[in-house]
Amino acid sequence: MSGKRILVTGGAGFIGSHLCEELLKQGNDVICVDNLFTGQKNNIRHLMKSDYFEFIRHDIIENVYVECDQIYNLACPASPIHYQYDPIKTSKACFIGSLNTLGLAKRCGARILQASTSEVYGDPEIHPQPESYRGCVNTIGIRSCYDEGKRIAETLFFDYHRQHKVSIKVVRIFNTYGPRMRADDGRVVSNFIVQALRNQDITIYGDGKQTRSFCFVTDLVDGMIRMMNSREDFTGPVNLGNPGEFTMLELAEMVIKLTGSKSKIIYMPLPEDDPAQRKPVIDLAKKELNWEPTINLEDGLKHTIEYFRKTIDI
Repeated sequence: MSGKRILVTGGAGFIGSHLCEELLKQGNDVICVDNLFTGQKNNIRHLMKSDYFEFIRHDIIENVYVECDQIYNLACPASPIHYQYDPIKTSKACFIGSLNTLGLAKRCGARILQASTSEVYGDPEIHPQPESYRGCVNTIGIRSCYDEGKRIAETLFFDYHRQHKVSIKVVRIFNTYGPRMRADDGRVVSNFIVQALRNQDITIYGDGKQTRSFCFVTDLVDGMIRMMNSREDFTGPVNLGNPGEFTMLELAEMVIKLTGSKSKIIYMPLPEDDPAQRKPVIDLAKKELNWEPTINLEDGLKHTIEYFRKTIDI
């Protein structure tokens, strides 16, 4: 084995499992750490056949003791329904979890990448959002445990870089979708697809005019790996997402069309602090990583719909 020894925290999750899979394909030795709060063993079961894949059930709020060359820190519930279930634990995963993984990187001399989020921009006052925008975040709202948790994680990463010379990379992930999303995660793509496949009413929160950009998971993983292996002095943060912008209504109509569903669209009140617009500026990723998404929304939805057809009760 000539590759690196790589630790992926949150590696049994939706994005983490795709990342582990790709890192294995590239000839690396992969250690997946996950407490299975939102991650699932089924996401990584096929990887366990490999001699170069290891799974450790562990919560990064406690120190993990391994030797590694690189660390991808993805461990944190990422959908509102899950991170609001235990908001204090979410904040701890962001702060203490980052502290522990950064300490490990310092000890091992490993490079470490933080999976941050577009939520650091909050409900943005400028559109689209470049990395230089500092955000409009409610510090005391129901989403704050995640939004502010990810912001303090970024702070810790840069302080470890400045104070302890740890080699860091920070990516800000915009809405990502694809196979292995949980049917119960409350995110808009999985919600719409599951409701459409079951011919249930599709619920849109608000007037349906709020927008999101949707990046297919394999495109995102490619960007994360490029960022990890980019030049030493490029720390980020860098936006990773698909700049194609769609309203919730456009997404719902596309899902109904692709599934052949008989679902009707209904409207519900908008949740607190739900952003009206979200779209990344990806000029920095293009320049520094030679990266941009290649999979359009319709093609990505077809793959995701096929996955849910096979995995949910209809």
